[in-house]
Amino acid sequence: VLSIRGAQEEEPTDPQLMRLDNMLLAEGVAGPEKGGGSAAAAAAAAASGGAGSDNSVEHSDYRAKLSQIRQIYHTELEKYEQACNEFTTHVMNLLREQSRTRPISPKEIERMVSIIHRKFSSIQMQLKQSTCEAVMILRSRFLDARRKRRNFNKQATEILNEYFYSHLSNPYPSEEAKEELAKKCGITVSQVSNWFGNKRIRYKKNIGKFQEEANIYAAKTAVTATNVSAHGSQANSPSTPNSAGYDGRFET
Repeated sequence: VLSIRGAQEEEPTDPQLMRLDNMLLAEGVAGPEKGGGSAAAAAAAAASGGAGSDNSVEHSDYRAKLSQIRQIYHTELEKYEQACNEFTTHVMNLLREQSRTRPISPKEIERMVSIIHRKFSSIQMQLKQSTCEAVMILRSRFLDARRKRRNFNKQATEILNEYFYSHLSNPYPSEEAKEELAKKCGITVSQVSNWFGNKRIRYKKNIGKFQEEANIYAAKTAVTATNVSAHGSQANSPSTPNSAGYDGRFET
């Protein structure tokens, strides 16, 4: 009669606990370890659009941190499960002792076991929630770090914009110009090409908005040319098309 097997089998599964379990499985924290979360790291990198050797380094860093979360989670989970089993055994022993002096019904056993399991289940759920939060924070930091590296600094954007608007009639830099811009900005030639491609698309979609920006850069160029001329270096000043007088269209 004093058995907890039936009570354990009849205990319904909490839907919220199932969702947490599924998330931990998907992130590589729960279940058998397969690559230490490499799939999650690859998914995070793909979402941020990253590629290359830096990506593999970040994958290693991501997996290492995820492995730490996994280790802490399993250590704490084992503690809770062990505590739950020990306390259940303790209660069952007490009931066995009491059964010598009074009748112990199966309903009473089920109720006691259910109370114990609900208590430890709530503790377990808190552990799983905190673990899921830790994984989401890790993933968020991983993606944010990649986004920050993808965004150019203000000086690089200024250099690229100055070239774009000073060559607005034909904003397609040559390979030599791309290499020079890449050196000035501290980025790769591929990044320069991507920036110009995206800039041309954005400019075509909203010429009116970017025409104001073109006028600003044209004014900057005019001021620079005037200053150079004032210092007697007019012959060495760069030849810059007048973006302000340009109608905002270029050949595709």
